[in-house]
Amino acid sequence: MKSIVEDVFQGTYGELLSVVRMGQFLSVGILGAVVDNAVLVAVVEFAAVQPTLAKIASAEAAIVLMFLLNENWTFSETGTVSYAALARRFLTSNTVRIGGAATALVVLHVLHEQFGVWYLAANVAGIGVGFVVNYVLESRFTWRVIR
Repeated sequence: MKSIVEDVFQGTYGELLSVVRMGQFLSVGILGAVVDNAVLVAVVEFAAVQPTLAKIASAEAAIVLMFLLNENWTFSETGTVSYAALARRFLTSNTVRIGGAATALVVLHVLHEQFGVWYLAANVAGIGVGFVVNYVLESRFTWRVIR
């Protein structure tokens, strides 16, 4: 029987620790964070929406962009090529990213509302905290690289 350490470093979870894949996911995430923040600023400043509510729109814009980039670059060698499989991955990605978006939203709310941190800085902190949640859940459930 393999130990959990052997599973993590050699096989079952080895794909999760791929430096190349993590780098690609991080690169996509950085671009997603730029889009998230740009939409957040636009909605807060030009539509006069509270930052916590504006975060919902900005997160979804970033999620759609990151899904498309991850589908065609980060995880391009995984998954079945069909419209049904693509639709499943898109819906799964949106569902899975609720965890990361919820994490970012809570961090934004707490830092901005409770501690007076500028909403954009609080959002960046939340995105950083949500990165690990997103990477693990996307790898496991959307593109199923962990077996």
